[in-house]
Amino acid sequence: IRRWIMFVVGIYILTFGVSLAIRAGIGISPQSSLTRTMTLVFPPLTQGTYNFILELIMLALTYVVMPKDFKITAFFSLVPAFVLAVFLDLNLMLTEFIKLELYQAKVALLVFADAALAFGLFLMIIANLVLMPVDMFVNTICKRTGWKWGNIKTGFDCTLLLTSACIGLAFLGEVKFIREGTIINAILIGQYIRLYFFIYRRFKASK
Repeated sequence: IRRWIMFVVGIYILTFGVSLAIRAGIGISPQSSLTRTMTLVFPPLTQGTYNFILELIMLALTYVVMPKDFKITAFFSLVPAFVLAVFLDLNLMLTEFIKLELYQAKVALLVFADAALAFGLFLMIIANLVLMPVDMFVNTICKRTGWKWGNIKTGFDCTLLLTSACIGLAFLGEVKFIREGTIINAILIGQYIRLYFFIYRRFKASK
């Protein structure tokens, strides 16, 4: 029960970080940039809805890549994906009032947002319960090809960025939500998670 509570809290904190990063307005992560761009292309659907649709697509692609190893339990990954979608829309609504003009303030908000996002991811990793379909797809590609996980994840993120840019150019006439903040996000998330794990291990060792 404690692990499930930690997992759900992690999802909420993660979506809170994503929402703040969006409000910073200087670029967001590859996955968020794609789903955020889609809200401008077809506004009736929320970003949480587009995020859930993306997770569905990734689950389907996981089956396509390795159909023999695909288990019915993989569908359980849609439960946290749905919770994430709900929390994302909720936090986007709660942070709607944030409108910053000063560039330094936007950077500061993004740095804090990445810290929150990474802490949410950290809690989900520690809980070690269910993989999101996106992560499941990356793991499946890793098993199928034997390539390094980090290289596959980088390639996957770049594919999402390229898709986001192409959709933005095709439907909106410009690239949206891919800026310097996207690079800052890519650098900080990993470093924050390393820091959290360092503190976590030191805490466990002291106990």
